[in-house]
Amino acid sequence: MTRRMVVTAALPYANGHIHIGHLVEYIQTDIWVRFQKLRGHRAIYICADDTHGTAIMLRARQEGRSEEELIADMQQAHVRDFAGFDIQFDNYGSTHSPENRELCNRFWQALRQAGLVYEKEVEQLYDPVAQTFLADRFVRGTCPRCKAPDQYGDSCDRCGATYSPAELIDPKSTISGARPEPRRAKHLFIQIEKLHDFLERWTQEDEHLQPEVANYLKGHFLNQPLRDWDVSRPAPYFGFEIPDYPGHYWYVWFDAPIGYLASTWQWCKRHGEEFDRWWRDPETEIHHFIGKDITYFHTLFWPAMLHVAGYNLPTKVHIHGFLTVGGEKMSKSKGTFVMASTYLKHLDPAYLRYYYATKLTHKVDDLDLNPEEFVHRVNADLVGKVVNLASRTARFAHATGLSATYPDDQGLFAAGVEQGERIAAAYEQGNYNQAMRLVMELADRANAYVESRQPWQLAKEPEKAQELQDVCTVGLNLFRQIAVYLAPVLPRLAEQTGQLLGDPITSWQQAAEPLTGTPVARFKHMMKRASLEQVQAMFEESKEAESETSSPAGGFQDSDEPLRQEPLVEEHCTFEEFTKIDLRVARVVAAEDVKESKKLLRLTLSLGGQERREVLAGIKGVYQPEELVGQLVICCANLQPRKMRFGTSQGMVLAAGPGGKEIYLLRPDSGAKPGQRVH
Repeated sequence: MTRRMVVTAALPYANGHIHIGHLVEYIQTDIWVRFQKLRGHRAIYICADDTHGTAIMLRARQEGRSEEELIADMQQAHVRDFAGFDIQFDNYGSTHSPENRELCNRFWQALRQAGLVYEKEVEQLYDPVAQTFLADRFVRGTCPRCKAPDQYGDSCDRCGATYSPAELIDPKSTISGARPEPRRAKHLFIQIEKLHDFLERWTQEDEHLQPEVANYLKGHFLNQPLRDWDVSRPAPYFGFEIPDYPGHYWYVWFDAPIGYLASTWQWCKRHGEEFDRWWRDPETEIHHFIGKDITYFHTLFWPAMLHVAGYNLPTKVHIHGFLTVGGEKMSKSKGTFVMASTYLKHLDPAYLRYYYATKLTHKVDDLDLNPEEFVHRVNADLVGKVVNLASRTARFAHATGLSATYPDDQGLFAAGVEQGERIAAAYEQGNYNQAMRLVMELADRANAYVESRQPWQLAKEPEKAQELQDVCTVGLNLFRQIAVYLAPVLPRLAEQTGQLLGDPITSWQQAAEPLTGTPVARFKHMMKRASLEQVQAMFEESKEAESETSSPAGGFQDSDEPLRQEPLVEEHCTFEEFTKIDLRVARVVAAEDVKESKKLLRLTLSLGGQERREVLAGIKGVYQPEELVGQLVICCANLQPRKMRFGTSQGMVLAAGPGGKEIYLLRPDSGAKPGQRVH
């Protein structure tokens, strides 16, 4: 049965260029859409630039041009970068479009009619020179706790304290340098708590989300009342003015996801399709691919908005982790914060598409780009196994073409057909890592066959011309079968294969039908080997001084998206409740790997004297056991012991970060002693 589906990737913000971290998602989505099309389904890949917000307005001011000029130029750059990596959108729009304005009005009317919107005064810091309200990241000053200078408006890099911008000592606007002043303004809020029961059902049923995401939402948000959502911003602001609330604009996170529908609507207009068939027909699947940092919006607010407005809910939200390079965050000073355009100067985009495919699974795990592994995978798999299979057979088959009937290949082609369904299942669930492993198994078998039959030797014996043709026919058909299975990842290789064998790759079914009796074109070079020197040259070109790029005032690279952290808990605890938590300085006196677990290390903590605690900590892969021994940490010493599969954990070490490989143990300052209480 042919499926119909809208597939989206998160809308890139129009305030910065595309980098290799962004490309994880757009390549991941492109692979999935190409696979669905090969399987014969109607899938459209929809995206757009996210164009509204304070950051766009401020950058346009800084550059002395209109916001419309800024976002138009950035859209051209984004489209160019995506095309360079063979990312093929069916429509690439903009949230600053008439279609999006119209749809925002429709959603707004539905929310108003449902009685979910109300007005409330909010106090924020205001820049009297720039004449704009300031988000936390646009305020810097002296930390009210440790007195460290030049700290952000919400947290201190030196001592880790969190606070409100109003608490900063000598606060300054990063926009104008003026001292901000507190002002109150009216905002509109949506009472999302009224949809709590609906959201709990939707997030926990029918596998709309990965299990770990559903559990996260249930344990962190849906176990308590949901916070009301602030959806308006007072002027000045670049965006759509709210029709029934003059002088106020929809917050960027209101109109951005509606951009998925607006971009689809543009596609429908071009192709004579009915819009409602794609967003109101329950037979149409909706698939969103996003990074884990925007999970909150796409799994709570967005389904709520769709539900109230009467549009299709997401069939599945596919969430991926972050990219690290060499096991660390991308760094401008180290050159690992690589722009898409810089990559294309040095390396083949097929390399990155394949490497990401080998790393992406159906889980939310982060993925690492290791330079040595990157070069090895490209050279060993793509050049050494796949392309080599064609180069060692095509040059002998050019003169004769393929055999009239398919020869005996010891069951290799039939085994590849059978393997194809397992590969398809892996693609379908987003487990590209498994799909690539299965394809490379076929490549290994095919190369072993060619190696055993040695066509280069058969070519020296004229009497064995038929045997040579048969061996090359088998080798090229096995190569073509592999090229079909790799086509979602390597569309250029699929195109080259079609040209070589005179049969363009357009369907997954072609992998089940061998070619016979057809001519073979002269073999042309398909892919070069990669080198570590190329990667290092790319990093070198990408290097910037950290001091030039760390301040939000320089270029306004931040968007209006929330920080990558959980929202603050609004419910207060009493002082007495807090003092029940016994936080202690502890020293790690022993640490070992829990071999049966993918995430746990077993730590033995000294709390002074003979007091010990054994703690199972989910930090494997982030910290090595040997590097922790002797280190001071913070331990919750009176946590109820928890029996686990691998033993009993008698406490908890404190850490920060969103999870995955972004985990940072909290350490006491020098001079602290094991057993001392944290106050």
